[in-house]
Amino acid sequence: MSVSLYQSGVSGLLASQQQLATTGHNIANVNTEGFNRQRAEQNATLGFQSGGNFIGTGTYIDNIARLYDQFSHKEQLLNQSNLGQADSLNGKLSQLDRLMSNSGEAVMGSINQLYQSINGVVDNPSDAGLRSIVLNQASVLSSNFNDLSNEFNNMTKAVNGEIDQVVNKISEISVELAKTNEAILYSQNLKETGQANDLLDKRDQLIGELSQYTSVNTIEDQHGVMTVMIGQGVTLVAGITPLTMQVNAGDPDPLKTELRLVGPNGSVAMSEQKLGGSLGASFEFRDEHLSQTKKDIDRLAMAISSTLNTNQASGLDLNGIQGANMFSDINTLQLQQGRVSSPSTNTGNLAAQVNITDISLLPAAEFEVRYDGTNYIMTNMSNGNTENLGAPGSGTYTPSSPDYGFEFIETSGAPVAGDVLTLQPTKDGAALFKTILNDGSAIAASSAVNVTPSTNNVSDGKVAINNVTDPAAARTFASTTNQGLLVDVYESSPGTFSYRVYDGDPNTPPPTPPSVVGAITSGTFLAGNSVVIDMPPAPATAAFQFEISGQPVGQGVLAPEKYTIGDAFGIGNGGNALSMAKTQTEKVINGGTESFSQNLAVSTATVGSKASNAELVSDTAQALYNQAYNRNQSISGVNLDEEAANLLKFQQAYQASSQIISVANTLFDTILAAVR
Repeated sequence: MSVSLYQSGVSGLLASQQQLATTGHNIANVNTEGFNRQRAEQNATLGFQSGGNFIGTGTYIDNIARLYDQFSHKEQLLNQSNLGQADSLNGKLSQLDRLMSNSGEAVMGSINQLYQSINGVVDNPSDAGLRSIVLNQASVLSSNFNDLSNEFNNMTKAVNGEIDQVVNKISEISVELAKTNEAILYSQNLKETGQANDLLDKRDQLIGELSQYTSVNTIEDQHGVMTVMIGQGVTLVAGITPLTMQVNAGDPDPLKTELRLVGPNGSVAMSEQKLGGSLGASFEFRDEHLSQTKKDIDRLAMAISSTLNTNQASGLDLNGIQGANMFSDINTLQLQQGRVSSPSTNTGNLAAQVNITDISLLPAAEFEVRYDGTNYIMTNMSNGNTENLGAPGSGTYTPSSPDYGFEFIETSGAPVAGDVLTLQPTKDGAALFKTILNDGSAIAASSAVNVTPSTNNVSDGKVAINNVTDPAAARTFASTTNQGLLVDVYESSPGTFSYRVYDGDPNTPPPTPPSVVGAITSGTFLAGNSVVIDMPPAPATAAFQFEISGQPVGQGVLAPEKYTIGDAFGIGNGGNALSMAKTQTEKVINGGTESFSQNLAVSTATVGSKASNAELVSDTAQALYNQAYNRNQSISGVNLDEEAANLLKFQQAYQASSQIISVANTLFDTILAAVR
């Protein structure tokens, strides 16, 4: 009897020791990140039969179990990945928002200052000081665009550096997870229920850290070894075999770095789509938000350059010479060739370039041209729209469904089926935006020709110079005589107007309508419409165009309304500068829907809206993560009050078990004394 009592006491003592050790372990790790509370599961030992009864023989610790809930832990991992992505994207978009707010404001200010200086030249075209101010403000605008483009590039490099760091960290975690899996495998005894709880905690902690960088999914086999998958099911750790990740330079754009998964037998490309976590946020920010903003700014710079250069070419400078480009040409050979990229995987040797034909139609988008073996198939990467451009060998291809305002031009070589070219029509628009005019007298402030209506005209009809492609030639043609060109318009029949253009020589006046004898050109148009006339008319090359609009009905039947087109050049003529100044408010971007300032404001507001939304998403993700974390901690976290109560309980049990042993010793000594 005393022996049985002794065994019961010893078993209780040992069980209490383990309970106290487990409780102490919990208390010691109350602040250990990733620690899961442990519990000693105590059971009664089997009794033995005596006198028809089963007499208990004590207790034992069956298992030291982790208080772990797989569902709540996976919920926490999911929300941790979402939080990592939301926080990272929020931080990056906030940085981009600050950049656009500050640098965008500088660009907007320099645009306004440039146009203010142009308005000064309108008022006093001959003032050399005002002309110099125009060029100074143009240089400031160029510098601001260059600086903003440089900031975009620096931001891209910073994001790429962050991607490198995260990828290296993921690779380190992969190796640690494989080692932990191996340690867990070798620590397991399939005949016993106990587990290496602290190793399991370490593995879960590594998984939790990994989930900050990318979305994680895990599968555990019957031996406790875990397979870890990231992103959309890409295996990172296969049991005790770790795979690593590496970053390669992009192809064809080296700054658009790509991911590869590296294993014992080689490497494979990884899709950056839906990676989740902070790594997914970095790729999303770089390839979507930052890239789109850069395209918008590049297009704006190109639009300003193209518009003001076109206006310069329409006028005459102080020396009577056609205005030279104020800014760098948007279709230099360097820019045209730089807009086409060819990946190294192409097997053909096709070289091509992109020529901008209409800046107002140009989208801030990227395109892909793929040769399918028969035709070039162009895809707009922003919306997925495709168009068949035709077979190779035609030289120049102009998209028409819709017209994107550019041409795809073959320059040499030939493609092979499957070859792909990337077209970036706005590439380097801001980076290579330069002020190249350095002489104020070369500003083409003077218009080449002007229109003077007759004082006898009575209608609302109007003749206006529409476009000047060669101002020197236009001036020469319009000043064939001292009287210039005479345009008369009359209603030849109800609702139909006829026009005639004559040499304005007063010695040979035009014949009475409807005769067109001696006319340089003539024609008709319907009421409510207008007509654009080339001067000189075909087959000669037109130097300028003018447009007749309104209803030029004279007094009486066939009574013409008359207009004179003559040489307008003069150092005090600011007509072309006025046309240049008006481009500030003209809608020349996005299909003629936005002015320069509106386009920049839209780009800035878009980034601000994205940053605001990202902040809201981040706050929501933080709240959801806190909830998931608290739910998990309610099961697995250490509660010091509870552990303190357990400590007291198991201490008392230990003392009681000690007393049982003492009683058993006394009884055993009594029995021994009785038989001596």
